Formats: sequence, structure tokens, C-alpha cells
Amino acid sequence: MFRNKDFKQIVIVGSIVTAVLSIICVSFNAWAGLVTFFLGAFLILFFSFYTKKRYEDIENLNEYLTKVLSGDDSTEIFDQQEGEISILKSNIYKTTTTLKYQKEMLSKDKKRMADAIANISHQLKTPLTSMMVMNDLLKDEEDKEKQKEFLSTQSNQLDRMNWLIQTLLKLSKIDAGTVSMKKETVMLSDLLKEVIRPFEIQMDLKNIKYVDKSTDFTISCDKNWTIEAIQNIVKNCIEHMDEGGALTIASSDTNIYSEISVSDTGSGISEEDLAHIFERFYKGKNAGKDSVGIGLSLSKSIIESQKGDILVSSKEGEGTTFVIKFFKTII
Repeated sequence: MFRNKDFKQIVIVGSIVTAVLSIICVSFNAWAGLVTFFLGAFLILFFSFYTKKRYEDIENLNEYLTKVLSGDDSTEIFDQQEGEISILKSNIYKTTTTLKYQKEMLSKDKKRMADAIANISHQLKTPLTSMMVMNDLLKDEEDKEKQKEFLSTQSNQLDRMNWLIQTLLKLSKIDAGTVSMKKETVMLSDLLKEVIRPFEIQMDLKNIKYVDKSTDFTISCDKNWTIEAIQNIVKNCIEHMDEGGALTIASSDTNIYSEISVSDTGSGISEEDLAHIFERFYKGKNAGKDSVGIGLSLSKSIIESQKGDILVSSKEGEGTTFVIKFFKTII
């Protein structure tokens, strides 16, 4: 405290003023001089005591910040008292708490990024290895039919890699917040026609019946991104259905939200997998051999980026239902 230049100057000036006033008062009246002296001394001591307490509080704040900077954030300084120091304590505590939370989020983001890179490397390694093997075989293969077979396999692997890379780029853009979801007023019937069109031949080959139970109404969403989200769900449903199954799309419209449900009669999802179905790169026990585990994750990201929600219910051996909700008001 006494190392502070301003504090020393105030004490010195106060002492000099007290001494001068005491001498002047003594010349008129001895008792007046003594009263003046003791009053001045009392004020200086009171000021010193009060200032010392404030300096101790500031020192405690300094020690707290030093501990926080060194990584020790276990100490708390938050209190409910009044005054400038208490307000400062509260604001510093809020700031350090926010920084701690951001640090934890950053650590989690780094871990997720490391896991994602590992998963991407694994997913790309499989088709790359297959293509390298096929390329070596092509060098020595003279049979034209075999060459065509190898080239066809390589083409399929390239298509898979291209789809994987494009999907990961879309996810990265959504995660980074660089994708702007534009609100469009779309007729649901037009939206669903575009969703189903790419799967018509595939459903016909597997003898999968499409049941349209939707009612037509306008929906506010980003048309292209929403089509992609629903198509990923439909693709997942078709892949988990045997021949002769049924794909059903229904809808409802309320004052709060517009709802689209997609149901299948497939193998269903086990209870242990259900909680992880939207996690990136997660593959359940009923997943196909070519499944990557990012299609449903992309759908969830797209829907939630539009302030919507996506839910799933399922029972093994009976099928799965996905429910998409677009809220008309933010709740």
C-alpha cells in the first residue's frame, strides 16, 4: 500500500495540513489545537485503514487473475456485497467463467476435429486402397472383360469418394456458419415430388411401395437444402428395407409448426443405436457395409440450421419413423 505514490502523497499532504492547522489553532487556544490535531490524525488513520482494505481486495483480485492465467480456476471470488470492488469482482468472475466455458468448448471442438479427421482418413483410405489394388491388377490384366470389371469398380469407388468429400464440405460449411439458409414459401407437394424423384427407379427395382399421406400446404424453408435433408432420410429408409416394403410420407400443419414424417417398414434401429443415430460417422449394427454414417448427421444439421427439429422413433423388425418440424415461431 505504501509503495503507491498517490497514497503516500495524500498521507504526507494530510499530515502537513493537520500539523499546520494544529499550530495555528494552538496559538489561539490549546484545546482547539489538540482537537484539530487528533481529528486530523483520526481522519488520516481512517483513510489509511479504508484504503488498506481496498488494496487488500485488489491484491486478492490480482492473485485470483494470476491463478486463472496459470490454469488454476478453482478459486471463486464472487460475492453479494455492494460497492465498486464487489461489482468489479462480479464482472471479473463472470469474465473468467465465460473464458473457462469457451476454453472447454474449444477443447471439445479440437477433439471433435481430430476425431473427424481420423474418420475421414479412414473412410477415404478404404476406396483408395481398393483403387490402388485394381490399378495394379489392370497393369497385368489382358482379359478385356476383367479390365471392364476393374474399371467399373474404380468408377464406383470414385463416385463414393466424391459423394463423401462433397458431403463433408457441406457439413463443414454449415458448422462454420457460412451457409445462409434462405426462407422460401414452397408447396409441400412440389417439395416431396423432388425428394422422391431420384429414388423411383430404385424403389421400383426393390418393389418398394410409396405411400403418400401428406396434405398439401405451404412450408417456409430453404427448398434445396431441405430437399437434400429429406432425401438423406429417404435414402436411409430404402437401404434398410427388403423387397416388398413400404415408404410412407405424411404431413400436418399447425399454428406452431409444419411437420413432415417419413416412415419405413425396414429392419428398424436398436435401442442402443437410437440415441446415436444422428452422430457423425456413427454406424449402427444394422448399417450397410457401404454406410459412412454422415447422411443423417447432415440432415440434422440442415434442419436445425433452419430453427427446426428432427426426431426419430423405431422398433427393431418393425420399421423407423423420422419426424421433421419447421417451427413458425422461435420457441
